[in-house]
Amino acid sequence: MLLHRVPQVSGTLHCMRLGNYTMRAVRLHGIGDLRCERIAVPPAIGSGRVRIAVRAAGICGSDLHNFRTGQWLSRAPTTPGHEFAGEVLAVGKGVKDFKPGDLVLGDSRVNCGECARCREGRPNVCDHMGFVGEVCDGAFAETIDLPAQRLLRVPQGVSLSVAALAEPLGVALRVIRRLDPPRATPILITGAGPVGGLAAVLLAHFGFGPLALIERNRARAELVAAITGARLLPADAAELDSFCGPQGLRFAIEATGSDALLGFLLRSLAGAGRLALVGMFTNRPTLDANLIVERELDLRGCSVFCTEQSEVLGLLPALAPTLERVISAPIDLESVPAAYERLLSGLAPFLKTIVRP
Repeated sequence: MLLHRVPQVSGTLHCMRLGNYTMRAVRLHGIGDLRCERIAVPPAIGSGRVRIAVRAAGICGSDLHNFRTGQWLSRAPTTPGHEFAGEVLAVGKGVKDFKPGDLVLGDSRVNCGECARCREGRPNVCDHMGFVGEVCDGAFAETIDLPAQRLLRVPQGVSLSVAALAEPLGVALRVIRRLDPPRATPILITGAGPVGGLAAVLLAHFGFGPLALIERNRARAELVAAITGARLLPADAAELDSFCGPQGLRFAIEATGSDALLGFLLRSLAGAGRLALVGMFTNRPTLDANLIVERELDLRGCSVFCTEQSEVLGLLPALAPTLERVISAPIDLESVPAAYERLLSGLAPFLKTIVRP
């Protein structure tokens, strides 16, 4: 069994050899093939890397998308999980910013730092972008090893379950930045799942709105509406007109990956309307390009985050009571495959399922 704490030693642990241990990890072997099993723990920590005991990890919609489609499955088996917080166990040679016992959370991006996009300050659209849990093993395991530069400190007094939400909150803040709505303007969000729901939470926190939600999961819709004051709507033009008033729908977020809802939004947006797209589609939807041209619609893709994850750390203490309400009771690693199926069914009543290895 993996030792959950390394022996206490003085000074920095440089490439410390931890012995031949195994640990539990959830492994994606291929499309639809997810297993909890035991794997070997690397006995040494590489230079510049940090070994973390995972204390909380969130299941993301992209984890589900990869499980269902294999779109980003570049290696198999691999350990998924890129939203996490934990405790530093040991550090490799050259690591000076962290020490054993520090509480940290992860930056999910694995960008090259050298392409034109990275040099322009747009690492979220790196030409060679990869993610923790896809190009390297992720956090659905007892421990994870990552480069020190992929880690951030957990704000003091914030629970690790809430800290694990910093990654999807960073995505949600990126979506809001891309939407760039004015104050006192109706905003429609399709999908009150992790990103759509957290975008609603942030919009309400910042004083934007009024807000409306289209979400088929009634329990989750009512939870987000209760927190944010958003109005629940069906995908109905008359109901939407009643919500928006004479100005029409000018600002919307698509967070479902539903062809039908994307089509509804494009038909519903008024002239010069703006749509932020963050939902992942399982196929290639057909768009009515004439609507986009004639109404001069602005469609903006939203990919991960640039500086937004670091920025939301300062919001976590104030948002913590709200965020605690959107988190499920924690599950263990053995329960993750069943949780994937439950989340794919669309019946989960919370925004985020938290795994506690």
